[in-house]
Amino acid sequence: MNTDTVKAANADEEPDWLVDDPQHGDEEDTGQASVQPWRVLIVDDDVDVHVVTKFALSQASFEGRRLSFLHAYTGEEALALLRSTQDIAVVLLDVIMETQDAGLHVARQIREDLHNSAVRIILRTGQPGQALEHRIIIDYDINDFWCKTDLTTRKLFTTVISSLRTYASLRDAQRQVADLANALEHCIDLPHDPAA
Repeated sequence: MNTDTVKAANADEEPDWLVDDPQHGDEEDTGQASVQPWRVLIVDDDVDVHVVTKFALSQASFEGRRLSFLHAYTGEEALALLRSTQDIAVVLLDVIMETQDAGLHVARQIREDLHNSAVRIILRTGQPGQALEHRIIIDYDINDFWCKTDLTTRKLFTTVISSLRTYASLRDAQRQVADLANALEHCIDLPHDPAA
């Protein structure tokens, strides 16, 4: 996605629906400020991509929570952030950074080494190729794949919100499984009354 795409979208008034409805007044703003934001990690070696992406999503919110952005410019930086920050919901991940397939290595490590199945991985590339795209979608556990020039402000918003919805559902399911496992373990550990 380039700066011209965002400017064109702004000129067409398309992003108006991205802006939160202000009619509820200051009380809602105060409430939202106290809610933990969704963390979105932008991984790209191009500073302009970080700026444009953050601008395009700056007014977005989901379930009353705004977006908070983390930034990495290499695959190693991305993995370090993912290791130290457990609640990253979405990773917008460039394919080509310090190497031709740095983003693919990050995607694989997120799933296989960090065992993070909840975070949504959206791959982005500036060098599209249909064969490459098909291979990546089949071989890697990613959630979406976009050519940067095709990812308009509207499509970026839709993709991120849809990813947040899936992430929230997965985290809820993981918490329920953990609660059930704890309850089961507690029942097993209870002493048995031989007189019963």
